[in-house]
Amino acid sequence: MTDFRVAVDTGGTFTDFVFLENGKLNIHKLPSTPSNPAVAIIQGISEKNIDNRPVDLIHGSTVATNALLSREGAKVGLITTSGFEDIIEIGRQNRDILYDLKYQRPKSIVDKQNRFGIRERMNQNGDILVHLSKSELKKILLKLKRNKVESLAICLLHSYANNKHELEISNFFIKEGFAVSVSSLILPEYREFERTSTTAVNAYVSPLMKSYLGKLEKEETLKRFRVMQSNGGLISSEVASSEAVRTILSGPAGGVVGAFHIAKKTKLSKFVTIDMGGTSADVSIIDGDLSFTSETELSGLPVRVPVIDIHTVGAGGGSIAECDLGGALIVGPKSAGGVPGPMCYGNGNNVTVTDANLFLGRIDPLNFLGGKMKIDRSRAIEGIKVLAEKLFLTKLETAEGILTIANEHMANAIRLMSIERGYDPRLFTLLAFGGAGPMHACALAETLSMKRVLIPRDPGTLSARGMFLADIIKDYSKTVLLKLENIENQHLEDLFSPLLKQAKVDLKKEGIDEFKIEKFLDMRYLGQSHELTIPFAKIKSDFHADLYSLFTKFHKKRYLTSNTNQELEIVNIRVRATGSTKTVELNKKRKKTRKKKIKKQKIVFDGKSYEAIVFDRIDLYPGENFRGPALVFEFSATSIIPPFWNCKVDKESNLILTKSANF
Repeated sequence: MTDFRVAVDTGGTFTDFVFLENGKLNIHKLPSTPSNPAVAIIQGISEKNIDNRPVDLIHGSTVATNALLSREGAKVGLITTSGFEDIIEIGRQNRDILYDLKYQRPKSIVDKQNRFGIRERMNQNGDILVHLSKSELKKILLKLKRNKVESLAICLLHSYANNKHELEISNFFIKEGFAVSVSSLILPEYREFERTSTTAVNAYVSPLMKSYLGKLEKEETLKRFRVMQSNGGLISSEVASSEAVRTILSGPAGGVVGAFHIAKKTKLSKFVTIDMGGTSADVSIIDGDLSFTSETELSGLPVRVPVIDIHTVGAGGGSIAECDLGGALIVGPKSAGGVPGPMCYGNGNNVTVTDANLFLGRIDPLNFLGGKMKIDRSRAIEGIKVLAEKLFLTKLETAEGILTIANEHMANAIRLMSIERGYDPRLFTLLAFGGAGPMHACALAETLSMKRVLIPRDPGTLSARGMFLADIIKDYSKTVLLKLENIENQHLEDLFSPLLKQAKVDLKKEGIDEFKIEKFLDMRYLGQSHELTIPFAKIKSDFHADLYSLFTKFHKKRYLTSNTNQELEIVNIRVRATGSTKTVELNKKRKKTRKKKIKKQKIVFDGKSYEAIVFDRIDLYPGENFRGPALVFEFSATSIIPPFWNCKVDKESNLILTKSANF
């Protein structure tokens, strides 16, 4: 009996399934069950795995993200060097919203009474200045038990240079039954606030992740279980349970990985990806390769683990449109999600972006989710009418206004990821996916003067499909803080050696014997506060000159300037170990086997009514082309081709959309 391979992406509105059987991909969607995401997953698998074959599951989870955003994680205790107990709250002393005098910072994930300082001290070189006071551990233990602390974060000053004291504390509390997160194992880098924050976040979300994954692991048919990381790679469910901080952008990462593999099959190299689902939209850049960062923030807390560089904005199909106190129309970031959902779903009482699209004729109500889910246009019309009266606008103006505002939120996110980082979006192709992305893609492209849009097949499930293409990836880092002039190539290789050994051990635990190693350096001009990550390979000629030249190239690309007279500093060294998994063909070539069934539907653009051609995407084959206005529906999404836009189906069955002048 062959294994039943499943990739699952749990979103705020829908849970997406991709099943791989005998080399063939099948997709499925169910409404998400936010109170217990495992319910929808188990239901979806059981509906398709009727003969109870062994299941090989890959999962993109939002459990860690949602716990942090809603502040519903575990009760966390923090043990740190005496005098640094409040660093988790003090942070960098920056005001997030400078001119809001009533601004309230998000609640700390570690209550003040659960922060404990302990006598010990290391210097920046790892030399012990004050030995650990082990007698204090028992006193702290009593307080932790009294306060019913569930999970413990241990973050001592300069432990990135010497973690002896952290490991001693960890061993003590593990024996007492506590879940423990150790900063020198999670993030062995300098910057105390960021390291403390990242470790505390891991302690906050890991117990929930362990409980959640444990429910799925109880399924009798489950043979192997891997979880998507934020860095675009996979880890075992066991590692994900203890290092849940690595999964905070789990679902969106799968989409970008899928988009990258689709992009590689084109003759183009520059893409902006937009993944618009029911709750949010995620933007990333592909400039020949995926973009990564180790500096991200979620719910006011820095999280310094390697992630695919993704910016999220609260604009999705379920984003709520309402009239504010000043009588203005606002859209998002609040979302109706899957429950109660948009008004047209039958349960919601708030107008959403989906309702506006339906009102304007941009959704075929008979073919929503392949006709499996009925939506009620009359409820959408009634909701928009009530909202329009509050705004003193017509229903048409209100519906188009909702889409304009939602599109502007997403356009601003694209500007942030492109223009503000030295990229010209006009030179990029917009690769749109997610359940709602293809409906908004052309409007976004026009706003940003982008000339081309690419919409892959089954765009609404690309995040789940991308997980089938993900490799096993392990990231490692270490702070070194060395001037470039004071280090030689061999010395640097020696510093990398322990990280390489650890990579080999960890990948063997994942069942991987052969893997690829990539080395990186975090570098900066001496005196700068932040660094750039650059690739490092063995340099055969002039070590210092070649490395300086490489950094200058990257600095110019990011900031359009450089300073060739300034000393360089290597801050951190990084290793990425990648073990390949079985590859899956996302878009299998199709032969024309059926005749197109064409119908027409009224659709509105810029206040004008048009008669749009409606295509079933399964009837569109490579080489075909047509002009808008048109709708292309499929099970997971609807693509909108506005007037004056052209659509061509490429050899991979992607829709390539261009303005008429460029066709």
